[in-house]
Amino acid sequence: MTMNRRELISIVGGALAGWSTATRAQQSAKVHRVAFIASTSPVSELIGADPINPAARAFVHGLRDFGYIEGKNLVLEMRSAEGRFESFPEIIRELVSIKVDVIVTVTNPMTRAARKVTETVPIVMLGINPVEEGLVQSLARPGGNITGVAGTTSLEVLVKRVQLFKEIIPRLSTIAYLDSKAETVAEWKQSAEIASREFGVQLLFAEHTPTDYTGAFGLITRERPDALFVSGSTANYANRRLIVEFAAKAGLPAAYPNRAFVDVGGLISYGADVSDNLRGLARYVDRILRGASPADLPVEQPTKFQLVINLKTAKALGITIPPALLARADEVIE
Repeated sequence: MTMNRRELISIVGGALAGWSTATRAQQSAKVHRVAFIASTSPVSELIGADPINPAARAFVHGLRDFGYIEGKNLVLEMRSAEGRFESFPEIIRELVSIKVDVIVTVTNPMTRAARKVTETVPIVMLGINPVEEGLVQSLARPGGNITGVAGTTSLEVLVKRVQLFKEIIPRLSTIAYLDSKAETVAEWKQSAEIASREFGVQLLFAEHTPTDYTGAFGLITRERPDALFVSGSTANYANRRLIVEFAAKAGLPAAYPNRAFVDVGGLISYGADVSDNLRGLARYVDRILRGASPADLPVEQPTKFQLVINLKTAKALGITIPPALLARADEVIE
């Protein structure tokens, strides 16, 4: 039996097409197991197609944008320390034991715990100063099993927040800085101190545990600072309603790290968009599930910063926001 060149090409082409279709079907049929760990929110707020927790919701929606749907090609292992940071190692060991494909961490203490437990399972982090904190070798080449998005506590951002408040309160002389003791990063404090000194403002550190703000709120109430700055810790993010309610009750103008605080009644925020960061984590998870190595994926840094002002809150506090500042705002809530 003889076969001409056209027939041979047709048969080979058909075989390749069949192989390609089968391969795609195999890939789409594969179910990926991805773990997401929260610091304080209960697991009940992390589950479902539209989680109550905004960060988890942004992450889940981000995965959906890349074609990962729970119940089809995705199993989401949602976990939470519920304020008990000492439980991070136990949670991560359990996730490693069930052979998750990727672990997503959202705080430096969580990422450090994950790094100690496993050097093989890919870890996608939302971290602060990851190089200085020893989580990765460099932003360009992380070098291990960790990569992700670097949140920012840069001096420039903190200086900007102090500058904004000096425009609102020209006689500003004291600021309370609310931070989670368990998540404090050395550069955080240092940058806050430098930023306050640049404008001749005295800084009062008010530290709290992930679940107990009693001491910090008591200190602020006694010292009566002119304003309140809130750090970008995950504890503060999870307890943003509590913090905003305290500031309102105390009649205290407060600046926040992102718009999630302003959405629930905070006065002003300047910083990176948390939802955008979480969608960024979903992008890293997708690349790893497609075969990329965390060691070769550069750590992403935020490039989009938002200034959001709540005029309703300003009115309740008896504060007039300068027109020039309103004009610079990315969004004004009325």
